Amino acid sequence: MQQFRDTASSKSATFRLSAALLMSLAAVGGASAATLSVGPGKTYAAPCAAFAKAKAGDVVEIDGSKTYSGDVCAISPSKLTIRGVNGRPKIDAAGKNAQGKAIWVVKGNDITVENVEMFGAKVPDKNGAALRLEGTNFTLRSSYLHGNENGILSGANINSNVVIEYSEFGRNGAGDGYSHNLYIGNVGSLVFRYNYSHDAWVGHNLKSRARVNTISYNRFSSTPSGSLNAGTPSYEIDLPNAGTAYVIGNVIHQPAVHNNPGMLAYGMEGATNPGKDLYVVNNTFLNDDSSRGTFVLVGSKVTTPALLQNNIFSGTGTVTSQGSAIQKSNYRSVAAGFVNRALFDLHPIANALVINAGTAPGKSAAGVSLASTAQYKHTAAGESRPVSGALDIGAYEASGPTSTPSTPAPAPAPAPAPGTPETWKQCATEGYTCSFTGTREVRFGVSGAYSTKVVTAKTACTTKVFGDPKKGASKTCSYSSLAR
Repeated sequence: MQQFRDTASSKSATFRLSAALLMSLAAVGGASAATLSVGPGKTYAAPCAAFAKAKAGDVVEIDGSKTYSGDVCAISPSKLTIRGVNGRPKIDAAGKNAQGKAIWVVKGNDITVENVEMFGAKVPDKNGAALRLEGTNFTLRSSYLHGNENGILSGANINSNVVIEYSEFGRNGAGDGYSHNLYIGNVGSLVFRYNYSHDAWVGHNLKSRARVNTISYNRFSSTPSGSLNAGTPSYEIDLPNAGTAYVIGNVIHQPAVHNNPGMLAYGMEGATNPGKDLYVVNNTFLNDDSSRGTFVLVGSKVTTPALLQNNIFSGTGTVTSQGSAIQKSNYRSVAAGFVNRALFDLHPIANALVINAGTAPGKSAAGVSLASTAQYKHTAAGESRPVSGALDIGAYEASGPTSTPSTPAPAPAPAPAPGTPETWKQCATEGYTCSFTGTREVRFGVSGAYSTKVVTAKTACTTKVFGDPKKGASKTCSYSSLAR
């Protein structure tokens, strides 16, 4: 186009046009957007006063040097960005609530809240929330919600998309099992990533009725019983109405003392959402209850087989309640080899059987990549997942360099289409050789405690090859009916 030619006349014309555009944009911007400052010596003494004056598109900046006690209200304007600056401001309910619901009742659409700490929400109905979501579309980022009856409680709105990232939720719940660290209603979608949700008081660490859930690179855990502020959660993740769910790259921990032995629950209140497909890929599950547990609990109304691939299931319990679930390249062990289990350094130790043992997960039925490309980093952060050799099983790649096999492993075949039934055929008892045709997944163990590997033609059925998923028990090998 002529105005971009490098000539004096075109430069002059371009300058005049640019100047006119800038003046026009400045006039529009000045009329439609503003930054409202909150805090000591600022225009507004407390956040709610600023919300009452804000217009669509404004930014409300809250100074982090003080605690704002009893400042509760509804947020009505849309397209606001609310953020803490100069530290993280503390918003204390201090015995008050807005509309009998929350500290902040978010009525506007397209609201973003960043870098705030909120606590103390209580109401007579025992479902007081730090944030009550009643608008369409909401984002929470880099915040800390604790000590409320609900951290977040949202209404039903299938046109709404909720994004929660880089945030911490702790010790929320009224102790009645109906209130949770966060409870997302029947919205269009939830993206929950790089968060730390822990120690829910009787309720769940995450409950979502969203139609599509993307839950990736988070840590769900609880403090040991007897510790200060230890929680007693029910499910770590509860997706009661099914839907399409991507659970990828998470640390999912159940404490020894809890209120439900299930860890990830899917469709347990009826599979009423349109989707019925669950993808559980490259997670590390930890069960501290030595007597019981179900890692992936699937409701009887869910007929689509869940995909469980590249997961570590560490501790006692049943992998899944769904008999038709597709299980690929998972590692099952009472005590998997981690760098420091007590401190949640869950990178594999050197020479761990999970190293280079994963298989490519492919894509979902909708064409969404199931690859784990990041890792949770404490606290409420993330990092890129290293690429070193073949994919490791679990939520973390090994920290250091790993050995390279002398012969390349065969390329994994695509995941079977959802709905393909998988059965297991016993092929050997411990100490003998398991033989079959082609490349298949072989599992070694007994009574729900298994470790698995993908191999070709045959394998020794020994602890040297598979590790020991259940010490002291007589184990067998079985191979999958599905070729890999």
